[in-house]
Amino acid sequence: MKKLVVPALISALLAACSSTGTFDQPTGGAAVEDRTGGASSGAGVATVTAPSATGSGIAALTDPKNILSKRSVMFDFDSYVVKDEFRPLVEAHAKFLVQNPTMKMLIQGNADERGSREYNLALGQKRADAVRKALTLLGAKEAQIESVSLGEEKPRCSEATEACYAQNRRGDMLYSGEF
Repeated sequence: MKKLVVPALISALLAACSSTGTFDQPTGGAAVEDRTGGASSGAGVATVTAPSATGSGIAALTDPKNILSKRSVMFDFDSYVVKDEFRPLVEAHAKFLVQNPTMKMLIQGNADERGSREYNLALGQKRADAVRKALTLLGAKEAQIESVSLGEEKPRCSEATEACYAQNRRGDMLYSGEF
């Protein structure tokens, strides 16, 4: 009797696990399972387009006489504190983001080549997050700003001097369409 029950249970288990979807058999290709459940399949996926750069002051981003054309916040060695000298720059970018709520910003945190790769990635992230936090405290929305770390991978200067290292300790602000 046990010899008949075990195969019957295995067969019942395999039947319960089988798919109930239907398959279309296109000619000359692999089978495609139809999971639309009877709904019309003509809608497809809507095309997503990025919001255009419109709004007040967009031209100011590229005007070299405007503070918004400056995009880098520099940091001291082994620090991720936004210095007071960059406060007007951060305030101007925060004000711009508030006035243009559809605009997105990417902040790239960078470090000089001193330190391990992991340390520089962590320091770059802390620098990017510091700029992001300053912008949000001044009114920019969290959803507008993303922060990433590039560590030492995108140096502005490649010489082994203190002046060159100072150029590589920064947070770069990029707007939609620039990243």
